[in-house]
Amino acid sequence: MSEMKTYRGGCHCGKVGYEVQLELGEVMTCNCSICSKTGTMLAFVPLEQFKLLQGEEALTDYQFNKEVIHHFFCSTCGIRSFARGTGPGGNEMAAVNVRCLDDVDLDSLKIKQVDGKSY
Repeated sequence: MSEMKTYRGGCHCGKVGYEVQLELGEVMTCNCSICSKTGTMLAFVPLEQFKLLQGEEALTDYQFNKEVIHHFFCSTCGIRSFARGTGPGGNEMAAVNVRCLDDVDLDSLKIKQVDGKSY
């Protein structure tokens, strides 16, 4: 059983940093065009559980398809550590790349595979 915890994460070069409160019980991988190419492993939280600590000026925004998700990446190192958007229920959310969180044992996580390619 997982518990709510505060994690720190960010990009490779350190310009982008954030804190996020979440339970790491189950994370998602997706086979859509962007997730499959970047190897992203995602956890979703309400936007109020996500706090950008540094690097707003270093972020570049990439949108595609329906343009409802802002896929941010560091303009220096290129790492895509989080995204912001609107969830299916209409609420603002953050999608955190769990691979970019500090001190997380990725092998201990339950992974749900999503067929985003079919959407």
